[in-house]
Parts: sequence; C-alpha cells; structure tokens
Amino acid sequence: MKINEAKEIVEAHLTKARFEHSLRVADTAVELAKKYNVSTEQAELAAIFHDYCKYRSLEEMKRIIMTSYLPKDLLQYHHELWHGPVASILIEQEYGIYDTEIQSAIYYHTTGRAHMSDLELVLFVADYIEPGRSFPGLDDVREMAKTNLSKSAWMVSRNTIQYLMQKKNRIYPDTFHAYNDLTKHLEGGTLIEQKLIGNT
Repeated sequence: MKINEAKEIVEAHLTKARFEHSLRVADTAVELAKKYNVSTEQAELAAIFHDYCKYRSLEEMKRIIMTSYLPKDLLQYHHELWHGPVASILIEQEYGIYDTEIQSAIYYHTTGRAHMSDLELVLFVADYIEPGRSFPGLDDVREMAKTNLSKSAWMVSRNTIQYLMQKKNRIYPDTFHAYNDLTKHLEGGTLIEQKLIGNT
C-alpha cells in the first residue's frame, strides 16, 4: 500500500490531533529505521496505522477480541490496550495488509513484549518520543534513542511501568515481559547479574 493512500485511510478515522500525532510518529519511526538499519517502508506504514483503531467503539473492539485469536485477557485491562491488537487484525481484513512484521509492531506498540523485533522497537520508541510529546524524563529517552535503540526501549518500559504504578493502574503482563527481556539483554545483563558473576 502506498503511504499517501494509508494516510488518507487513517485520517478519516482519527481526530485532527491524533492524525497529526500519527504523522509525527511516522517521521520519527523513519528516522530511527534509517539509523538502525530497519525497513523505512515498513516503519512508516506501521506508524501511520498504529492508532488506526484508537476511536473504534469499545463494543466493536470487544467483539473483535472475543471472536478472534486475540487473547481474551485483554478485556480484563484498560481499553487503551485494545486498539493496537485490534488494528493488527483490521488492517489485514479491511486493506489486505498481510505483512506480519507490520502487524506485530502495531499490535505491541503500547505494551511492548519480550523478544521484540527491531521494527517493533522502532515503533515502540517512536510513539513515545515523537516531537509533539512533552513530559518529565522524555528528553533522556530521546537522547538515548540516538545511540541505543534497545536502551531507549528499556527506558520507555521502565517509565511506563512507573507511571502506571503511580496511578495504581493494572499493568498488562507483556509490559513486564518487555522490561525484563530488555533488562536481561542490556550490557550483558542487569547490574545485579554482573555483580553476581563478578563474585563467583
């Protein structure tokens, strides 16, 4: 699918502000993709569609979760988590986008997961650091994204978990799995693991 066609499709389903966010995420994803040798075409298309279902009705998203292969435990968590998995299905059903890497990046762009692909990491980070966002700690993640994609994704996971805990919100397991997996792989393991190895 041509990117201009994708933009026209998505624009009709989003508010002006959310569509502009999607365009900024796409620009950021392309920048990261170039830096980390990821397909810019896949990164841009995934970014354009990542919030495609953001404003679908809760009833429709719930129905899709209930009648598809999507995990039913999604329904036990905040509906903000639903739009990524649902979009990963609908872009195939409605527009014939069968690229599983793009679908997976869209699916996990909110929660992350263990063993994320480079494309998934690009969208996960781009959605967080796009230039329209502003909140404490963001500049540190932006700086890290210039040199270390995995470390910046780890920072996104850490910050997200801390934020949700402060709000006393439930946290979807994939978010913990993403954090744990990224921690394990950074610099040969966590500082605790390094200390244990040094003491053996």
